[in-house]
Amino acid sequence: MQPLTESADGHEVPDDVPPFVHRISIVIPVYQGERTLGAIIEEIRPLTKQFVTGAGHLAVVEEVVLSYDRGPDRSAVTIRSLSAQFPWIKAIWLSRNFGQHAATLAGIASSGGDWIVTLDEDGQHNPADIASMLDHALREQADVVYAKPTNSPPHGAIRNAASRLSKRLLETVFGGRDAENFNSYRLILGEIGRSVAAYAGTGVYLDVALGWVAARVITAPVALREEGDRRSGYSYRRLMGHFWRMILTSGTRGLRLVAAVGSLFFVGGIVYALVLVSMRLASGDIPEGWTSLMVMASVGTGIILMSLGIVAEYVGVSVNMALGKPAYLIVRDPDAGPLGRGETRRRE
Repeated sequence: MQPLTESADGHEVPDDVPPFVHRISIVIPVYQGERTLGAIIEEIRPLTKQFVTGAGHLAVVEEVVLSYDRGPDRSAVTIRSLSAQFPWIKAIWLSRNFGQHAATLAGIASSGGDWIVTLDEDGQHNPADIASMLDHALREQADVVYAKPTNSPPHGAIRNAASRLSKRLLETVFGGRDAENFNSYRLILGEIGRSVAAYAGTGVYLDVALGWVAARVITAPVALREEGDRRSGYSYRRLMGHFWRMILTSGTRGLRLVAAVGSLFFVGGIVYALVLVSMRLASGDIPEGWTSLMVMASVGTGIILMSLGIVAEYVGVSVNMALGKPAYLIVRDPDAGPLGRGETRRRE
């Protein structure tokens, strides 16, 4: 009988079985990374050797996927230089500028790790926090871990306030699951991330699609750093467009709101019509023809809006099909994957 050792999570593992090493793929969409990529890669470099997380889990960054989104600077030269210097860097070249979201999806689809980490090119995300995010995922058995900033993002008070308001609106009104936690610094279970990158339709945002299939989504506290002197590639106009597209692809709750408003107007129109008829019969002071005109207007408006609501329900079915929202997603037994390998390194 093999001697057993109890791991930190209570499971017994054979002493002669080596601990599981969590393989991590880091995906970085690159648009203006000429001045920042080198420093980020240097911070990631120590993680390409096996390291131990705070909770004692073994992990290693086995690849860094640089997804080049055809930016205005000399990022391409930097990517070529880094790829020639480090064998664990994989360069992905997009045919034109598609945007950060598309570049991130392309990088995820090209990754192969047990876990996928996405982070920005501007240096505000510290790769050292990956260990803590992995510990949170294993402890909470989570498919997705978002970085939760412990300080205000370095974007200015107006943009930060607008971001919080838009996320709260998306989550409460339009049904965007966990929208308040959306962040471009995230840890995703590999098979979940690659499946989402494969089926999500055009324009469907990664965070929205992850909410469709992830069983558990949590956050881990991190401290954001300054972006340096590099200007953000997002103007307020582009950010507003980004928010609007997130609403349109978050699901069909907006269409259901149209149906609900139409039903309310229809019922309200009937009640209003009854009130007007009663007033007309009880008093002769109301001008002749005014009552019938108001009844037709209120009831007619209710019928039109209710009809639009019914049409919206049919459109909603087509929208879900166009977005690529899956009826199901098959994954392996969680205990057979990275989430089932929570055993920590044995103490010597």
